[in-house]
Amino acid sequence: MAARAYWQGQIRLALVSIPVEIYPATKSGAAIQFRQIHEPSGKRIHYEKVVPGVGPVDRDEIVKGYEIAKGNYVLLDEEEIEAVRIESRKTLELVQFVEAHEIDVLYYEKPYFVVPADDLAEEAYVVLRDALRQTRKVGLGQLSARGREQLVSIKPCGRGLVMEVLRYADEVHKAQGYFREIDDIEPEADLLDLATTLIDKKTAPFKPAEFHDRYVDALHRLIEKKSKARGKRILEDVEEPARGTGNVIDLMAALKKSVGESAPTARKRAAKPTPRRKRA
Repeated sequence: MAARAYWQGQIRLALVSIPVEIYPATKSGAAIQFRQIHEPSGKRIHYEKVVPGVGPVDRDEIVKGYEIAKGNYVLLDEEEIEAVRIESRKTLELVQFVEAHEIDVLYYEKPYFVVPADDLAEEAYVVLRDALRQTRKVGLGQLSARGREQLVSIKPCGRGLVMEVLRYADEVHKAQGYFREIDDIEPEADLLDLATTLIDKKTAPFKPAEFHDRYVDALHRLIEKKSKARGKRILEDVEEPARGTGNVIDLMAALKKSVGESAPTARKRAAKPTPRRKRA
Protein backbone atom coordinates (compact mmCIF):
# COMPACT_ATOMS: atom_id res chain seq x y z
CA MET A 1 0.00 0.00 0.00
CA ALA A 2 1.19 3.51 -0.75
CA ALA A 3 2.80 5.34 2.17
CA ARG A 4 0.70 8.46 1.66
CA ALA A 5 -3.02 8.55 0.92
CA TYR A 6 -4.38 10.67 -1.92
CA TRP A 7 -7.38 11.62 0.25
CA GLN A 8 -8.52 10.94 3.81
CA GLY A 9 -12.02 11.55 5.06
CA GLN A 10 -15.35 9.82 5.32
CA ILE A 11 -17.93 8.40 2.96
CA ARG A 12 -21.37 9.47 4.12
CA LEU A 13 -24.59 7.67 3.26
CA ALA A 14 -27.48 9.50 4.94
CA LEU A 15 -26.61 9.31 8.68
CA VAL A 16 -23.90 6.66 8.27
CA SER A 17 -20.28 7.86 8.05
CA ILE A 18 -17.42 5.53 7.08
CA PRO A 19 -13.83 6.75 7.68
CA VAL A 20 -11.74 5.82 4.64
CA GLU A 21 -8.40 6.39 2.99
CA ILE A 22 -8.04 6.63 -0.78
CA TYR A 23 -4.92 5.53 -2.69
CA PRO A 24 -4.05 5.76 -6.42
CA ALA A 25 -4.85 2.51 -8.24
CA THR A 26 -2.48 3.29 -11.12
CA LYS A 27 1.11 4.43 -11.58
CA SER A 28 3.21 5.88 -14.37
CA GLY A 29 4.50 3.25 -16.77
CA ALA A 30 7.89 2.92 -18.38
CA ALA A 31 8.95 6.13 -20.10
CA ILE A 32 12.02 7.82 -21.53
CA GLN A 33 12.81 11.28 -20.15
CA PHE A 34 14.90 13.60 -22.28
CA ARG A 35 16.81 16.65 -21.03
CA GLN A 36 17.60 19.72 -23.09
CA ILE A 37 21.36 19.89 -23.62
CA HIS A 38 23.57 22.71 -24.89
CA GLU A 39 25.26 20.81 -27.74
CA PRO A 40 28.57 22.80 -27.93
CA SER A 41 29.31 22.32 -24.21
CA GLY A 42 27.33 19.13 -23.56
CA LYS A 43 25.85 20.65 -20.40
CA ARG A 44 22.22 20.58 -19.29
CA ILE A 45 20.05 23.67 -19.82
CA HIS A 46 18.32 25.12 -16.74
CA TYR A 47 15.52 27.65 -16.52
CA GLU A 48 15.20 30.56 -14.14
CA LYS A 49 12.11 32.42 -12.93
CA VAL A 50 12.55 35.83 -14.54
CA VAL A 51 10.45 39.02 -14.41
CA PRO A 52 10.82 41.41 -17.37
CA GLY A 53 12.72 44.51 -16.21
CA VAL A 54 13.51 42.93 -12.85
CA GLY A 55 15.49 39.79 -13.63
CA PRO A 56 15.67 36.49 -11.70
CA VAL A 57 13.40 36.25 -8.63
CA ASP A 58 13.28 34.02 -5.54
CA ARG A 59 10.54 31.40 -5.16
CA ASP A 60 9.42 33.10 -1.93
CA GLU A 61 8.40 36.16 -3.93
CA ILE A 62 6.04 34.20 -6.22
CA VAL A 63 2.28 34.11 -5.57
CA LYS A 64 -0.69 32.98 -7.65
CA GLY A 65 -2.59 35.49 -9.75
CA TYR A 66 -5.80 35.45 -11.79
CA GLU A 67 -5.88 37.75 -14.83
CA ILE A 68 -9.07 39.84 -14.84
CA ALA A 69 -7.88 42.15 -17.64
CA LYS A 70 -4.84 42.43 -19.86
CA GLY A 71 -1.89 42.74 -17.45
CA ASN A 72 -4.19 43.20 -14.44
CA TYR A 73 -4.14 40.39 -11.87
CA VAL A 74 -5.89 39.54 -8.62
CA LEU A 75 -3.17 38.12 -6.32
CA LEU A 76 -3.95 35.22 -3.96
CA ASP A 77 -1.67 33.51 -1.44
CA GLU A 78 -1.91 29.85 -0.40
CA GLU A 79 -3.65 30.62 2.91
CA GLU A 80 -6.43 32.53 1.13
CA ILE A 81 -6.97 29.72 -1.34
CA GLU A 82 -6.89 27.11 1.44
CA ALA A 83 -9.47 29.08 3.42
CA VAL A 84 -12.13 28.57 0.75
CA ARG A 85 -14.26 25.98 2.50
CA ILE A 86 -16.22 23.38 0.54
CA GLU A 87 -18.64 21.12 2.39
CA SER A 88 -17.20 18.04 0.71
CA ARG A 89 -13.64 18.91 1.83
CA LYS A 90 -13.35 15.88 4.12
CA THR A 91 -16.65 14.20 3.34
CA LEU A 92 -17.68 12.24 0.27
CA GLU A 93 -21.48 12.13 0.43
CA LEU A 94 -23.15 9.59 -1.84
CA VAL A 95 -26.05 11.64 -3.17
CA GLN A 96 -27.24 9.38 -5.99
CA PHE A 97 -27.06 5.80 -7.24
CA VAL A 98 -27.17 4.75 -10.91
CA GLU A 99 -26.75 1.66 -13.05
CA ALA A 100 -23.11 1.20 -14.02
CA HIS A 101 -23.93 1.10 -17.76
CA GLU A 102 -25.53 4.56 -17.54
CA ILE A 103 -22.11 6.21 -17.17
CA ASP A 104 -20.51 6.55 -20.59
CA VAL A 105 -16.90 5.39 -20.87
CA LEU A 106 -15.90 8.94 -21.92
CA TYR A 107 -16.56 10.21 -18.39
CA TYR A 108 -14.16 7.87 -16.58
CA GLU A 109 -10.81 9.50 -15.84
CA LYS A 110 -8.77 7.75 -13.10
CA PRO A 111 -9.33 4.94 -10.56
CA TYR A 112 -8.45 4.89 -6.84
CA PHE A 113 -8.61 2.20 -4.14
CA VAL A 114 -10.87 2.98 -1.18
CA VAL A 115 -9.96 1.23 2.09
CA PRO A 116 -11.42 1.50 5.61
CA ALA A 117 -9.38 3.84 7.80
CA ASP A 118 -9.49 1.51 10.84
CA ASP A 119 -11.04 -1.68 12.20
CA LEU A 120 -14.09 0.17 13.51
CA ALA A 121 -14.95 1.31 9.97
CA GLU A 122 -14.81 -2.17 8.45
CA GLU A 123 -18.37 -3.28 9.26
CA ALA A 124 -20.06 -0.26 7.66
CA TYR A 125 -17.55 -0.46 4.77
CA VAL A 126 -18.47 -4.10 4.06
CA VAL A 127 -22.19 -3.35 4.30
CA LEU A 128 -21.84 -0.57 1.68
CA ARG A 129 -19.71 -2.80 -0.58
CA ASP A 130 -22.14 -5.72 -0.50
CA ALA A 131 -25.20 -3.49 -0.86
CA LEU A 132 -23.73 -1.94 -4.03
CA ARG A 133 -22.87 -5.39 -5.36
CA GLN A 134 -26.33 -6.80 -4.60
CA THR A 135 -28.19 -3.87 -6.18
CA ARG A 136 -25.64 -3.59 -9.03
CA LYS A 137 -25.53 0.14 -8.53
CA VAL A 138 -22.78 2.77 -8.54
CA GLY A 139 -22.72 5.56 -5.96
CA LEU A 140 -22.09 9.16 -7.06
CA GLY A 141 -20.72 12.05 -5.02
CA GLN A 142 -18.22 14.92 -4.98
CA LEU A 143 -15.06 15.41 -2.98
CA SER A 144 -12.54 18.22 -2.68
CA ALA A 145 -8.92 17.28 -3.43
CA ARG A 146 -5.84 18.94 -4.87
CA GLY A 147 -7.47 22.33 -5.33
CA ARG A 148 -10.67 21.27 -7.07
CA GLU A 149 -13.96 19.51 -6.44
CA GLN A 150 -14.18 16.23 -8.29
CA LEU A 151 -17.18 14.20 -9.40
CA VAL A 152 -16.56 10.56 -8.42
CA SER A 153 -18.22 7.16 -8.47
CA ILE A 154 -17.93 4.35 -5.90
CA LYS A 155 -18.39 0.67 -6.80
CA PRO A 156 -17.31 -2.77 -5.55
CA CYS A 157 -13.92 -4.15 -6.60
CA GLY A 158 -13.07 -7.63 -5.31
CA ARG A 159 -13.00 -7.47 -1.50
CA GLY A 160 -13.03 -3.68 -1.48
CA LEU A 161 -14.29 -0.53 -3.15
CA VAL A 162 -12.87 1.47 -6.03
CA MET A 163 -13.45 5.18 -6.61
CA GLU A 164 -13.25 6.55 -10.14
CA VAL A 165 -12.86 10.24 -10.85
CA LEU A 166 -15.38 11.30 -13.50
CA ARG A 167 -15.17 14.17 -15.94
CA TYR A 168 -17.81 16.90 -15.78
CA ALA A 169 -20.16 17.32 -18.73
CA ASP A 170 -18.35 20.42 -20.02
CA GLU A 171 -15.09 18.41 -20.25
CA VAL A 172 -16.45 15.86 -22.73
CA HIS A 173 -16.92 16.51 -26.46
CA LYS A 174 -20.20 15.49 -28.06
CA ALA A 175 -19.66 12.43 -30.28
CA GLN A 176 -22.17 13.62 -32.88
CA GLY A 177 -19.82 16.33 -34.06
CA TYR A 178 -17.21 13.75 -35.03
CA PHE A 179 -19.45 10.99 -36.41
CA ARG A 180 -21.93 13.17 -38.32
CA GLU A 181 -20.19 12.74 -41.70
CA ILE A 182 -20.23 8.91 -41.58
CA ASP A 183 -22.70 7.71 -44.20
CA ASP A 184 -25.66 5.57 -43.16
CA ILE A 185 -24.92 2.48 -45.26
CA GLU A 186 -25.68 -1.19 -44.69
CA PRO A 187 -22.58 -3.46 -44.87
CA GLU A 188 -22.75 -6.55 -47.10
CA ALA A 189 -23.67 -9.70 -45.19
CA ASP A 190 -20.66 -11.75 -46.32
CA LEU A 191 -18.23 -8.98 -45.34
CA LEU A 192 -19.90 -8.70 -41.94
CA ASP A 193 -19.74 -12.49 -41.47
CA LEU A 194 -16.01 -12.52 -42.23
CA ALA A 195 -15.38 -9.63 -39.84
CA THR A 196 -17.28 -11.31 -36.99
CA THR A 197 -15.44 -14.59 -37.69
CA LEU A 198 -12.12 -12.74 -37.41
CA ILE A 199 -13.22 -11.15 -34.12
CA ASP A 200 -14.25 -14.55 -32.73
CA LYS A 201 -10.92 -16.03 -33.82
CA LYS A 202 -8.94 -13.34 -31.99
CA THR A 203 -11.10 -13.30 -28.84
CA ALA A 204 -9.18 -14.19 -25.65
CA PRO A 205 -9.13 -13.25 -21.96
CA PHE A 206 -7.68 -9.81 -21.24
CA LYS A 207 -4.11 -10.12 -19.88
CA PRO A 208 -2.67 -6.61 -19.51
CA ALA A 209 0.83 -7.95 -18.76
CA GLU A 210 1.06 -9.19 -22.36
CA PHE A 211 1.02 -5.62 -23.68
CA HIS A 212 3.89 -3.19 -23.35
CA ASP A 213 5.07 0.10 -24.84
CA ARG A 214 7.04 -0.89 -27.97
CA TYR A 215 8.04 2.73 -28.59
CA VAL A 216 9.83 2.92 -25.22
CA ASP A 217 11.55 -0.40 -25.97
CA ALA A 218 12.74 0.95 -29.34
CA LEU A 219 14.06 4.12 -27.68
CA HIS A 220 16.03 2.04 -25.17
CA ARG A 221 17.59 0.07 -28.04
CA LEU A 222 18.43 3.32 -29.87
CA ILE A 223 20.05 4.83 -26.76
CA GLU A 224 22.11 1.67 -26.24
CA LYS A 225 23.30 1.69 -29.87
CA LYS A 226 24.02 5.41 -29.73
CA SER A 227 26.10 5.03 -26.57
CA LYS A 228 28.20 2.35 -28.30
CA ALA A 229 28.48 4.32 -31.56
CA ARG A 230 30.23 7.22 -29.79
CA GLY A 231 27.86 9.93 -30.96
CA LYS A 232 27.34 8.81 -34.55
CA ARG A 233 23.85 9.40 -35.91
CA ILE A 234 21.65 6.30 -36.08
CA LEU A 235 18.47 6.12 -38.16
CA GLU A 236 16.49 2.91 -38.42
CA ASP A 237 14.12 2.31 -41.32
CA VAL A 238 10.60 1.47 -40.25
CA GLU A 239 8.57 -0.48 -42.76
CA GLU A 240 5.12 1.01 -43.18
CA PRO A 241 2.22 -1.38 -43.81
CA ALA A 242 0.99 -1.43 -47.40
CA ARG A 243 -2.23 0.47 -48.01
CA GLY A 244 -4.95 -1.02 -50.19
CA THR A 245 -7.14 0.83 -52.64
CA GLY A 246 -10.06 0.60 -50.24
CA ASN A 247 -12.63 -1.02 -52.57
CA VAL A 248 -14.90 -3.95 -51.75
CA ILE A 249 -12.72 -6.58 -53.48
CA ASP A 250 -9.63 -5.57 -51.46
CA LEU A 251 -11.64 -5.69 -48.23
CA MET A 252 -13.03 -9.13 -49.07
CA ALA A 253 -9.58 -10.52 -49.90
CA ALA A 254 -8.03 -9.00 -46.79
CA LEU A 255 -10.74 -10.38 -44.51
CA LYS A 256 -10.52 -13.85 -46.04
CA LYS A 257 -6.76 -13.85 -45.71
CA SER A 258 -7.08 -12.74 -42.10
CA VAL A 259 -9.38 -15.64 -41.15
CA GLY A 260 -7.21 -18.14 -43.04
CA GLU A 261 -9.36 -18.57 -46.13
CA SER A 262 -7.99 -18.26 -49.67
CA ALA A 263 -9.15 -15.34 -51.76
CA PRO A 264 -11.49 -16.28 -54.65
CA THR A 265 -9.61 -17.01 -57.87
CA ALA A 266 -11.94 -18.81 -60.28
CA ARG A 267 -14.81 -16.46 -59.74
CA LYS A 268 -14.14 -12.81 -58.99
CA ARG A 269 -16.79 -10.43 -57.84
CA ALA A 270 -17.51 -7.43 -60.04
CA ALA A 271 -15.92 -4.26 -58.77
CA LYS A 272 -19.20 -2.65 -57.99
CA PRO A 273 -18.82 0.15 -55.44
CA THR A 274 -21.29 0.33 -52.63
CA PRO A 275 -23.70 3.22 -53.29
CA ARG A 276 -23.25 6.14 -50.93
CA ARG A 277 -26.03 8.54 -50.17
CA LYS A 278 -25.56 12.09 -51.32
CA ARG A 279 -24.76 14.74 -48.78
CA ALA A 280 -26.56 18.00 -48.68
